[in-house]
Parts: sequence; structure tokens; C-alpha cells
Amino acid sequence: MVDTFSIESRLLIREFDEDRDVKVVGKLEKNCEIGTKKGVSIFTNMMGDPLSRIRFYPLHVMLVAELLESKELVGVVRGCIKSMRTPSESLLKIGCILGLRVSPTHRRKGIGLKLVNSVEEWMLRNGAEYAFLATEKNNDASINLFTNKCKYVSLSSLVIFVHPIISFPAKHIPKDIKIEKVNMEQAISLYRRTLRAKELYPLDMDSILKEKLSLGTWVSYYKDEGCRLNLQRNMVESVDEDIITNEITSSWIIFSIWNTCEAYRLQLKKSQPLRFLHTTLNHARDKIFPCLRMSVSESLCTPFGFLFLYGLHGEGENLGELMESIWRFTSRLGESLKDCRVVITELGFGDALVNHVPLTASMSCIDDIWYTKRISSHSDENDDELLMKRQIGNVFVDPRDF
Repeated sequence: MVDTFSIESRLLIREFDEDRDVKVVGKLEKNCEIGTKKGVSIFTNMMGDPLSRIRFYPLHVMLVAELLESKELVGVVRGCIKSMRTPSESLLKIGCILGLRVSPTHRRKGIGLKLVNSVEEWMLRNGAEYAFLATEKNNDASINLFTNKCKYVSLSSLVIFVHPIISFPAKHIPKDIKIEKVNMEQAISLYRRTLRAKELYPLDMDSILKEKLSLGTWVSYYKDEGCRLNLQRNMVESVDEDIITNEITSSWIIFSIWNTCEAYRLQLKKSQPLRFLHTTLNHARDKIFPCLRMSVSESLCTPFGFLFLYGLHGEGENLGELMESIWRFTSRLGESLKDCRVVITELGFGDALVNHVPLTASMSCIDDIWYTKRISSHSDENDDELLMKRQIGNVFVDPRDF
């Protein structure tokens, strides 16, 4: 039985101090054992910046758990807050929990629970109505903590698709398909319309598109189907104006690309505890490593980045070839970036495009689950739109969360 009183009396939860905690947190995260202790493992190389995953949010925090007597850091958690919208036009302020870690020698003592409670309190103080997190389907420890001890409920099931860049070598994009880049104003206008099809999406899409890690937005369509994209305009005059005219192509897809290579890298090591890019990837070593077609010796000293496809939205019946062309296009772009090895995207089970991802022999699929709970008081739980729906199938996956 955990002596909760004892650990709480000996534990200080405080904010991360960049001046004194950088090296210690880096060491802590490298020593966190998740999953197997043998074979090839994967972990995140933060490139000396533990805040790299949350700096893109105006409201963010990183908390550490420190033993009062020894001053040893034994746990860490990150949190951020963003505004989301539902199809019914409801506005929700949601806090996201990212990167919960507890030192292997101090587990099962209530430290993880204390960190979660503390980051929830920070979210509540900053106006969040819900707390939210994602975890891989097979992560029993994480699911037990959040569902049994913290009372989170399942919100959505998603799939992470992982594809090595080298899987699309020489074959070109079909000549009848055009992939055209749109400017920032056009991208914002397009997403203003297409995001309405999502059951949950962020309000600050323009901020995401303008981040330095976002490489741009493209539209893929068939040349001979009469696509009429008003791409000649440099500006979109009205916020409600659609840059796709009535003579729309029968099949088209919009997508954006996020480049993690400049913020953090993945790294594979042999006979080390499993590290991970994101809580959803804690069993990803068996799926990602074979895809990379690298030798173990090569992986020991070569951190690598990846491109993340986000904002995918497709319309029309003939989307299969368009999706394959998007993966080829992104892979080709990744080849031009130093140390970029993988293309990744994540789609909800209710997203129409989930059935059109090119499932080649090199593609790996990882089941992801989103959980949530209301942290602010609510007078009528039966009127809680998010929790009453329980399973939402078509959601926007924020590249900042990944």
C-alpha cells in the first residue's frame, strides 16, 4: 500500500527552472523505463530544450517533482491550454497533459498521481474546463493511472500511421495529379471551412500555420476534373470567402506539413530502456525500427527527425491515389531535410481519409486513445456536450501535441 501522506510530506511539486533543471530533467527522462528493457529502444532527443514541445502554446507549464530532503528530481509533467470548438459552435478551453515521467526507482509511490493533480490545478487556475491526454492503447500503466485513479474517460480512438521516407523512392507522382501550394491567407480561408467537418478542432489554426515548424499547406487534386482553385489571388478579402469556387473538383485533399527536425529528434539505441516521442509511442520500437531499414550500429549515434502530416481533409470519392501522392510528395520533401527519416500522421476512426492511407508493407499503424475529464464545476452533467458524446470519431490532431 502506498504511503501517500509520507510521500506528500517529502515531495515538492514546483515549476521547472530553466537555469538549474535542464540537465537534470534530461537525465531523468533518459532514465525513465517504459516498456521493455531489452532490444532496440526509441526515445526523444529534446536537443537540450525540455520545453520544446510546449513552447508553441501561449499558456504552458512544466512541473517537476523534487524530494525535499535530497533535492533529487523524481518526476516531470508538461501541460498546456488551448481553445477548441465543436460542430455546435461550443467553445471549450482544454488543458493538455504531455510527457508525464516518473523516475524508475520512485514509482508506485503516488508521485505520478501528485504530478497529474498539480498540472490539473494549474489548468483550472488558468480557466481550463477539461483536461485531456493521449496514450497508446497498450500502455496499461498509463491507462490505469488516468482512468482508475484520476477518473478520465475515453474520448476517441485514433490511428498513428508511420512510414519511412525511403519507402517511396523512385516512383513519381502521377501526371494527372497536381499538388499545389497555397499561400497563408488562402490556407487559413480553406481551413476555416474544412475544419467545420471536425468534431473537435483548435481555434488558433492561423497560429499553427504561422509557426516556424509548419512548412506550408498544399491542395492535391486531379487536373482533368475541373478544379477551380482561386490561387491567383494574393489576399483573401473576406474571412468567410471560400477560395474554392462552385466548379470544384470532384476529389481533392488539403494538407499541411509540420517539421519536427528543428525542435526535437528521435533516437534508437540498443539494450536501453524504451524512451518515446509521445505517450502514444511507448511501444513503437517494434514498429518504427523495422521501417527505417537501418542497422543497429547506425542507429546508435544518429538522431533523426520526422515530418508530420496534419490538417488533412478530403472531399470526393476518388481519394486513394491523392493520398498516396501526398505521402510521396511529403517523403520527397523529407529527403531534402537533414536527418529526416519518417513521415507520420494521425487520424480519428471516423475520418473518411483513414481508409485511404496507402497501407504498404512498410507502413506501421499504432492505436492511440484520447482521454478527457471535466475539471471545472458544471451544474448539469447531462448537458455536457463533450462527455455525453463520449466517442468522437473525426478530430483535428494538433501537431503541437504530437
